[in-house]
Amino acid sequence: MTKRFTGWHFTAIMVGGFSIVVAVNLFMASMAVGSFGGVVVENSYVASQNYNKWLAEARAEDQLGWTATVTRNGDGQLEITTGGTPVDTQAQVELRHPLGKKEVLNWQLVPQGDGRFVSADRLPEGRWLVRLTLASGDQQRKFERPLG
Repeated sequence: MTKRFTGWHFTAIMVGGFSIVVAVNLFMASMAVGSFGGVVVENSYVASQNYNKWLAEARAEDQLGWTATVTRNGDGQLEITTGGTPVDTQAQVELRHPLGKKEVLNWQLVPQGDGRFVSADRLPEGRWLVRLTLASGDQQRKFERPLG
């Protein structure tokens, strides 16, 4: 014999189902807010005023023909291999985690010759976003590469 499906059964199913949906949404929202590393730009209107200038600078940098490869060498150091760069090129990196509010590392890299640069310190484990600036005289080229 089967029991009768009443309004109380339906109410319990609806409350239980919506409770699960609300709980999952609250969990996902708290994870999203907790992992947000900050703002991309302070003022989007001001940034929009500089957009065309930034595009022109990027095109000029691309015309230099400089290339860069970012790796972690066997000793755990950050290693940059460049191509097409002048002999007096200097390399500086800003290292950030793609997510989270962990510390930002700013390193001046040590030239090794043949367009190679190595960090003086070991790079901590994990995923990194490498913002590389190569500079020679008044010319500079910026790269952004994931690592890890």
